Amino acid sequence: MSSRLRALARLITAVAIVTAYVALHLAISAGLHLRACDRFRDAPERAAAFTAALDRYAAGDVFARPEIRAGDTWFKENAPSGASRSAVSSATGDVEKGRVSLARERVAGLASDVERDRARLDRKLGSSRATALYWTVPAALLLGPALRLRRRRRSGAAEIISVVSRFAPRQPWWRRPVFLLASGAGYALFAGGVFAISTAQRQGYKMPPMVFMLLLVGGLAALGVGVLILRYTRPRSARGAAQALLADGRQPVLYLRSFADDDTAAQVDDSMAYAGIHSREEQLAGALSTVGPVITVGRPGEPLPQLGAARFYLPLDNWQPAVLRLMELSQLIVLRLGLGDGLWWEVQQARATQPARKLVLLAPSGLPRVAERLDEHLPTPSQLNKMAGSDPWTAAVITFAPDWMPHVHPVGPVPSAKTSRGSLVRRGFRAMTAALGPTNFVSPAYHLARAMKAALASAGLRRRTMAWRANLAVQTSLGKGSALVTALALLAFLVFRALELFAPR
Repeated sequence: MSSRLRALARLITAVAIVTAYVALHLAISAGLHLRACDRFRDAPERAAAFTAALDRYAAGDVFARPEIRAGDTWFKENAPSGASRSAVSSATGDVEKGRVSLARERVAGLASDVERDRARLDRKLGSSRATALYWTVPAALLLGPALRLRRRRRSGAAEIISVVSRFAPRQPWWRRPVFLLASGAGYALFAGGVFAISTAQRQGYKMPPMVFMLLLVGGLAALGVGVLILRYTRPRSARGAAQALLADGRQPVLYLRSFADDDTAAQVDDSMAYAGIHSREEQLAGALSTVGPVITVGRPGEPLPQLGAARFYLPLDNWQPAVLRLMELSQLIVLRLGLGDGLWWEVQQARATQPARKLVLLAPSGLPRVAERLDEHLPTPSQLNKMAGSDPWTAAVITFAPDWMPHVHPVGPVPSAKTSRGSLVRRGFRAMTAALGPTNFVSPAYHLARAMKAALASAGLRRRTMAWRANLAVQTSLGKGSALVTALALLAFLVFRALELFAPR
């Protein structure tokens, strides 16, 4: 599925969901109006009985007083806020105060008031039915295209989904929704803590000391609790590779690496200040998601998947055929080099079976033997040791020309001296990032994503937002968390309204 068609599918699906939600809300409102009309159906008889009881009480029948109170109770429970309910309530109050004559005057036009209230309820019912119908029709019309595009999106990756699904571990159906809900609470606490601390830092000099301390201490507490919740729930709510492919529909990015690199990739760098909750691999996967969903082989026996690329698990004794098939079905192969023999077998097979444009190599820092071993697999030396950058995790990104000529792109800080336009863009981006959260401007994966963006552009694949995706990982997750909390709140409101509809009279 092309990027434009995928964007169109997402847009139509989002509009269909919003329209269906509004239509359902309006349908529930129409049901509540219908129920109000049904409850008020006996109002003329109740009004006549109330007036008759009031007349008997004025004639000296003290036993009519309970009937007057019962009539007032009925109108309070079943009548809409209008003239009839107000008249009955006022008349009952006058009776309690001994002003019977005034009470009879108030209900002199009660029958007319009831008819007007019934007519008003009927108009509301007709209007709510029509409005619900107006929203239901486009929701139903959008449902068909949304489902067709969803089916088409999934069919584009059907073959690789069938391959990956064979190696996906079974999970209870309730596991991910439950932990997604808990993650929403964690994100809400996290975002609230970040906002409170940021406000205390920026506006503290204007605040009373008690308010400043309350914001600071409360923000730190909310932030800490939110981080603890997220550390526990996010791995348990992570999508597996098959789910990620189903949700996206594009051909994936196959990320291959040594399992020994997982501990380094799972680190959360301190340079992201107190808003750092995303690991290096998460930020890398966020950058690569501009190309397609990122999948990788999980470490055998791990109790929970590491966050970042979506995991699937291969058997230890026969993993090579699955990797070869996934290489063929993926649109990009990103391979982090190391010293393991399995990695170099993957490099050799990628060179032998795949186009040069599909392979991207990530060279780690501090392993000089990697360059020597890489040159054994290439037609010309890569000069990796001379051209490697200063990034502590990834020294360089290597792409290839059609004849397998290597192009080394060093990873490291970008010099600040750029064109005036670039400086303005960076200053605007810096201001936007600072407004969204108190993090440093450049994340550890930003330099890697920038080098990878340049590397892919040299191979003919341009992704303008790749570096931004890596740098805005925290803000993106906060946005997703806020959207999740908002969606849950809207769903809870809808359920509450539906419970009103089915509540006993």
